[in-house]
Amino acid sequence: MHLWLGLSSGLVVFIIAITGCFYAFQDEIKNLTQPYRFVERQDRPFLPPSELKQVAEQAVPGRLVHAIMYQGQEHAAKVIFYSEADNYYLFAYTNPYTGNLLKVTDEFNDFFRFVLDGHFYLWLPHEVGQKVVACATLVFFVMILSGLFLWWPRNKAGRKQRFSVKWDARWRRKNYDLHNVLGFYVLILAMVFAITGLVWGFEWFSKTYYTVISGGDTMLPYATPASVAATSSNEDSPAIDLVWHKLKNDVPANGSIEVHTPETDSSAIAVNINSDPATYWKTDYRYFDQYTLEEKSVNHIWGRYKETNASQKLMRMNYDIHTGAALGMPGKILAFCASLIIASLPVTGTVIWWGRRKKAK
Repeated sequence: MHLWLGLSSGLVVFIIAITGCFYAFQDEIKNLTQPYRFVERQDRPFLPPSELKQVAEQAVPGRLVHAIMYQGQEHAAKVIFYSEADNYYLFAYTNPYTGNLLKVTDEFNDFFRFVLDGHFYLWLPHEVGQKVVACATLVFFVMILSGLFLWWPRNKAGRKQRFSVKWDARWRRKNYDLHNVLGFYVLILAMVFAITGLVWGFEWFSKTYYTVISGGDTMLPYATPASVAATSSNEDSPAIDLVWHKLKNDVPANGSIEVHTPETDSSAIAVNINSDPATYWKTDYRYFDQYTLEEKSVNHIWGRYKETNASQKLMRMNYDIHTGAALGMPGKILAFCASLIIASLPVTGTVIWWGRRKKAK
């Protein structure tokens, strides 16, 4: 079973793992290679979202502004243009102090977007690639369990050989040890990668996983609260500015705030406040009526961080656990090394199979 599942899914597992390696440090690499992401700190307030939105719309006419994101005192603000129906995803980097446009980038043509598409979809059409990746991840999870069974020592004499590579042996034995020993050492992280990947891969798995970790609760789908239409407003400023002014003092110095423009006349204004931009799970998701500015509560996990329980926090952490970001830079390094080892397993496993096949002949 381990052999045939490995041969059938090995190439997919290799692509998923190696693209995971490339993606691990994408934020750090972008910070080093994209100077327009930063601005000089100034002793003056930020411009409100509506002004940055206006600047960006002049540079990118005919596109829908999805959100305006402030990322701290030394970072450029991002005006985000996004439409799934029209297939565009653009960032307009602007100076939040002056409103100067710094750069417009097409995120669909970004190198790391190419890497992410390989990781999630194998560069296939999304509805096809997502299913292939999800199935391969499920197969990989079964292979982890079967690999542990094969690795398990049958006697005391063979126990020592399971934990170290015999470097002075012939190359075939070294290859076998690399597959066997490194596979064992990466086993726990491989299971973490597989489980967190399956949370995205299958809706049934995500719901079952949440029911198990919550002790029987049902995971409610994401939904934005509705706004109650008003015939008139006494406010002169745009609603997104009023909400931003209301919340900006809740944002830490190095935190971020993302104000979403309402998609329809009945949508709420969604605001994300992240106290730790290196991760996502501590983000406060807040919602406001676009007419009355009344804050709306939600009953799903994407609400205020302080109102979430342990199982909801774990679900929120899924991305940060998957990437290693939950443990900071050491976690990212660990995830990178583990992904590299996982990428090597289909290679060393195929070499083992090929060698035995030739020997059998």
